[in-house]
Amino acid sequence: MASLEIKSGTLISLQDLHPSSPFFKQGASLRITGNDDSGVSVNNLCVAFHRLREYSIEACLATIIDGDDILKVSTEHLRDLSFQAGSVYQFIGELLIQPDNEVVLQARVGRNVDGIDLNLYHQSLLLLRQFQANHLSNPETM
Repeated sequence: MASLEIKSGTLISLQDLHPSSPFFKQGASLRITGNDDSGVSVNNLCVAFHRLREYSIEACLATIIDGDDILKVSTEHLRDLSFQAGSVYQFIGELLIQPDNEVVLQARVGRNVDGIDLNLYHQSLLLLRQFQANHLSNPETM
């Protein structure tokens, strides 16, 4: 019987997700965090944290933002997660790239992370990448 491997979500920010990015791959497993400050009412992706912009209960589709960057997140496989506009969420899932280059994160995990310091989070992400670049390229430093 073939085993199904569930990959960990690579920690990224929405700014990292663009067509020329190494993370922009069909089926890439990402951890992404987002938020919503649009005031849109909410009715019900492991790329950083972002605010929920809007949510469609009928389509099971959330839209998260980080500055000018926007990502749609399919939430059809999530249970017991309520959505509220303006809250900050983190999702882990697989990237689905449509033929027109529209991107949707098929979320398998989602959580509300209100209260997180997004500036500190982005700083820690940069430090993690620096550490990985220094240590993964030179195994003797591990």
